[in-house]
Amino acid sequence: MAFGINRAELTRWKQAVSAGEIAFLTHYWIDKRYPEITTVTKVGCSDLPRLREWCKKHGLPARYIHNRQPFPHFDLMGPKQAEILRQEGLWEHLERFRML
Repeated sequence: MAFGINRAELTRWKQAVSAGEIAFLTHYWIDKRYPEITTVTKVGCSDLPRLREWCKKHGLPARYIHNRQPFPHFDLMGPKQAEILRQEGLWEHLERFRML
């Protein structure tokens, strides 16, 4: 279950993904499979080769891309999530979701 974002943020993410941009959407998340995880960042891009290259750049296995049209995305969670958000300069995500 996702929460902590609003419709405008989701709409902006969908528009960016549809435009072939690498787009980030962080939200709170509860899933019984991952009880220690409280947030996830969806890194989306409709340009799959570009998204695969982004994964490669960050040492992430592209085979875990969720190829769900029209919004393919990679779910970042755990320690790697905060590390990559720092590398990408997404300080607002880190502060807002208490990952600093």
